[in-house]
Amino acid sequence: MEILRVENLSKIYGSGATQVKAVDDVSFSVKRGEFVAIVGASGSGKSTLLHMIGGVDRPTSGKVFIEDTDIYQLNETKLAIFRRRQVGLIYQFYNLLPILNVEENITLPLLLDNRKVDQSFLNELLETLGLSDRINHLPNELSGGEQQRVSIGRALINRPALVLADEPTGNLDSKNSQEIIDLLKLSNKRYNQTLIVITHDHDIALQADRMITIADGRIVKDEVIRP
Repeated sequence: MEILRVENLSKIYGSGATQVKAVDDVSFSVKRGEFVAIVGASGSGKSTLLHMIGGVDRPTSGKVFIEDTDIYQLNETKLAIFRRRQVGLIYQFYNLLPILNVEENITLPLLLDNRKVDQSFLNELLETLGLSDRINHLPNELSGGEQQRVSIGRALINRPALVLADEPTGNLDSKNSQEIIDLLKLSNKRYNQTLIVITHDHDIALQADRMITIADGRIVKDEVIRP
């Protein structure tokens, strides 16, 4: 069953001689529960594409459907609510609030939504992420790998339809990188999360179900790694 459909998506910066097509007429779809890696050289447009899929950056043209919702037909308020509830975003630089502890950072999307925390699911997430004994720690008291685990928990707490990770291992050593990818793969299987990961690491990309290669803002290859 299709969970994401991208139709003729483009993002253009500047005009005239200085015009740059960061994403150029990209179309593809993703099935529910699929793990997709998007790879490409620096500046190829892969992060811009991910941000448009997640509703963070509006396209110049084209459409993005998540669970049959045309997200760019929503106004800014409705899009922000949809993004918070249906899309889990994981960034390279963690984006944790320094004054909030682990539990508060993870549950922040629920609190912003005035929704009650499901304590049993939170405890399950903390256990899965290996953070049960760190819940009262602030971000500056955590290692890089632990901070990224917190950002994964924050992305998963709403049980979103789609999890998007932009170079989630970019700041980590090889051991922590593999641990983070293993956690994302676990959430993909355990919670049937649909997962799209931007990465420059070919070894990580080869662990996905499918690999999409971007060059100059266009899809140049879309291959199944494991059916």
